[in-house]
Amino acid sequence: MLTLYNKQLSSRLLLGTAQYPSPSILLDAIKASGTQIVTVSLRRETAGGRSGDGFWSIIRSLDVHVLPNTAGCHTAKEAVLTAQMARDLFATDWIKLEVIGNHDTLQPDVFALVEAARVLSDEGFKVFPYTTDDLIVAERLLDAGCEVLMPWCAPIGSAQGPLNTHALRSLRGHFPDVPMIIDAGLGRPSHAATVMELGFEAILLNTAVAKAGDPVAMARAFAMASEAGHAACHAGMLEPRDVAVPSTPVIGRAVFT
Repeated sequence: MLTLYNKQLSSRLLLGTAQYPSPSILLDAIKASGTQIVTVSLRRETAGGRSGDGFWSIIRSLDVHVLPNTAGCHTAKEAVLTAQMARDLFATDWIKLEVIGNHDTLQPDVFALVEAARVLSDEGFKVFPYTTDDLIVAERLLDAGCEVLMPWCAPIGSAQGPLNTHALRSLRGHFPDVPMIIDAGLGRPSHAATVMELGFEAILLNTAVAKAGDPVAMARAFAMASEAGHAACHAGMLEPRDVAVPSTPVIGRAVFT
């Protein structure tokens, strides 16, 4: 079971809700993924008008936990205000905290991120910070009150997969008891399996599913990959070797003359 802020979950896949071809495909993809947490942007809700009401009706029809996000925020003050509004609108103290520092890479502004995380944690929010794979930043976020970390493996929507497995492995090893969710940059189910094999607890993705040729089938594929990677990690995988090792014993083999 996956435990996030004392909530137990059976799925290790979190799914975004933007960019889907239609509401019905979004609904089917969520169901196919088996996810129990979906992320929702406050900006979509406040700007959506009547279409936003329809979207929210779809989400309410599912037995999932809503994780609002502060997507599009570029300052700590803006992110805190957005989180406060999201708590009122979605009736949850969970918040995926995003404070973007670069328009091209969408890399988090880690200084503003820590500042906003401290304010929101003091206000009773359960903060899920979208961060980099930096160890020091992770320490500062934990000191600020976060109990979960969400490091990227590549820029948002890039579909590049894990670019620095050494950094991710170091982050995982340095904080063995902190739940960590890989957020951003996953493009293929094999990417999901790779990061889960490193020991991460879950993955969050949106674009790779929403923009797939068949979002429903892709959602199902990512769900299976995340479970496979998690199972492999805890089954005890063989480490790579520099030489060949025979799988068939050579002692007692038949000798032909």
